[in-house]
Amino acid sequence: MIQLSTWATRRARFAFIRRDVRGVEAPLASATKDGVFLRTDLEYSVWNPDSDISNYKLVEPDDFVIGLRSFQHGISHSAVRGIVSPAYHVLRAVPGLEPRYYKYYFRSNLLISQLANITQGIRQGQAIDIESFQNLDIPVPPLAEQRRIADFLDAETARIASLISGIERQRRLLDERLISAAFEAISGIGRSVARRESGVRWLGSIPNEWPVLPVSHQFEVALGKMLNQGRVSGNYLRPYLRNTNVQWDRIDTTDLLLMDFPPGEQSRYRVLPGDLLICEGGEPGRSAIWDGSISEIYYQKALHRVRPRGYSSSRWLFYCMRVATAQNVFAVEGNSTTIAHLTGEQLKAHRFPFPPRDEQDAIVAELDAVSLGIRTLHQLLTRQVDLLNERRQALITAAVTGQIDVSTASGRGVTDGVL
Repeated sequence: MIQLSTWATRRARFAFIRRDVRGVEAPLASATKDGVFLRTDLEYSVWNPDSDISNYKLVEPDDFVIGLRSFQHGISHSAVRGIVSPAYHVLRAVPGLEPRYYKYYFRSNLLISQLANITQGIRQGQAIDIESFQNLDIPVPPLAEQRRIADFLDAETARIASLISGIERQRRLLDERLISAAFEAISGIGRSVARRESGVRWLGSIPNEWPVLPVSHQFEVALGKMLNQGRVSGNYLRPYLRNTNVQWDRIDTTDLLLMDFPPGEQSRYRVLPGDLLICEGGEPGRSAIWDGSISEIYYQKALHRVRPRGYSSSRWLFYCMRVATAQNVFAVEGNSTTIAHLTGEQLKAHRFPFPPRDEQDAIVAELDAVSLGIRTLHQLLTRQVDLLNERRQALITAAVTGQIDVSTASGRGVTDGVL
């Protein structure tokens, strides 16, 4: 096996040609951490349909794209023909190089560490300085060796991807189990009491004594503060929560931004322990309860703050929202697609069952016990995925730098050995 130290090297500018073909009709594409994909194949998109795409760049199969986040996850390989943002750089390998080898090399820890050192600041963060990239020394193993490494990594990473896919299926089944338990709980299934139709199509029948009420009868619903450029500075900068901070049953405070909240607005926009925060857009209805882990925090317009009036539990409403969202309740009337936004008026008008508070608390305690067990299993599965991703990254780096002999290495022993 030829080691990295003995492989020939070449400046990136002589190994990869910059391509700048514009004005071509092709589908929209995006550079992601997993490669370049057509936007229609992605589960998410921040695409504005009114954007001007006349200046977008053509990318074709086996091209490479340096995107805005490439310094974090490496350079993206394309398997599709499409057009990408003019802010991206499109590269193509010169003849005599195997693109599949560089697909892996450009995702290796070695290359990512080099990219992190050649970033330049921009208004929205960082980007790779293309001139510095072109001056990097790129390893050029013999072509036959490039292909052997690519064949080896194609097989091994596919095996790891299959394991991760199986774990993801297990996680989805756990989520379905919780939603099923929550549905039975909020509809009173299994209780030995007389039942009646709730009048809510997705809910079905409920115990006779449980009233069905609009959210506004039990909770105060308020939308957060609108963000604009003038409000990111001022004398009263405070941390605030936005849509991305609110995940199901969890609020992530590791990436908080600041906005100006003058004294006259602080009471209106402050989040208190026990408040339920509900996403207006993104995944409308996604919810979590604020636990007070930060003494003073506020919230943006992309969120609804739902505060109990004193009769019902925030936790009860959380489980109602969890089930309703899974049932696609927040949909356009007569249309099966999820609406882009859950407005305050829509949220206030949605009707859920509200048993007496002592029953709510007892049912919530049961559901919380189920949720805790599922969350524990989730964490174990997430750790397995993390380990597999680490193993894949270690394997890629070891193979593309010649630390393992791919002509003799195969199977589980290789991936175990690199950790």
